[in-house]
Amino acid sequence: MNRKLTLSMDSRIIDFAHDFSKKSKKSISSIVEIYFRELQKQNPAELPKYLDELYGIFKGEKSPDKKELKK
Repeated sequence: MNRKLTLSMDSRIIDFAHDFSKKSKKSISSIVEIYFRELQKQNPAELPKYLDELYGIFKGEKSPDKKELKK
């Protein structure tokens, strides 16, 4: 069953996503889904370094406000 997911991203990434979507003839939703399916296949210990560094970044801390994250 498909469900809706809203993502917030930098406007330059959104522009890139739209261009990439047109060139690849795939929807942004399908591109994101494929990406997450590939991540799902991996063991968290085997995640790329840039993703592994994000794991647990806010553990034990209050989640930052969205406005703070955008800064």
